[in-house]
Amino acid sequence: MLQYKRVLLKLSGESLMGEQQYGIDSQRLNDYAEQIKEIVVQGVQVGIVIGGGNIFRGLSGASKGFDRVKGDSMGMLATVINSLALNSALEAINCKSRVLTAIRMEPIGEFYSKQKAVDYLEEGYVTIFSAGTGNPYFTTDTGSSLRGIEIEADVMLKGTRVDGVYTADPEKDPTATKYDTISFDEVYYKDLKVMDLTATTMCKENNLPIVVFDMDTKGNLLKVVNGENIGTLVHV
Repeated sequence: MLQYKRVLLKLSGESLMGEQQYGIDSQRLNDYAEQIKEIVVQGVQVGIVIGGGNIFRGLSGASKGFDRVKGDSMGMLATVINSLALNSALEAINCKSRVLTAIRMEPIGEFYSKQKAVDYLEEGYVTIFSAGTGNPYFTTDTGSSLRGIEIEADVMLKGTRVDGVYTADPEKDPTATKYDTISFDEVYYKDLKVMDLTATTMCKENNLPIVVFDMDTKGNLLKVVNGENIGTLVHV
């Protein structure tokens, strides 16, 4: 039984690197495409936002001397590259998808509008939202929150390499314990790095719950949309 009918899936650019140090690992990309197709076949409408950190991250570029606005523009273009790669991987396994961009760049992708996005979702297309919000100083986390709210998603699914939200970074602190559920207020007061503050606040104010889960384990995405208790639910 599907728990969610329409979802916004947030993927990190770094996760696309797989075991590599940079760029896109084709096996990881194909694994993600297969997981996404699994839930589309079940009738889930899927919108996706992918980060660009495997190619370029605006904030780190600014720390190395890039102008922040130009650095963020480069980061937005990196998300377009990742979006095109996922679009190609989905179409290779006969899963319909479209890339929408927050900045005009036809014919690479169609310019984003809410109506266009919702129409594609209702027609069964995986709809990939690229170029962030189209503005500097906003992360892809914030872009995910914005798109999730706009398309009236039931939930944001934040696919990461860890299996939920912990009291501390489980990769650094072996005593860290996992939350099954946690409120947005607790995330804020405990300074847990689920997403940046702007993104978290938008989700809270618009009552868009977040499920943080391990996307790198095949089959987990299907388990989440079927309501299995994996990952961490962040809610109002």
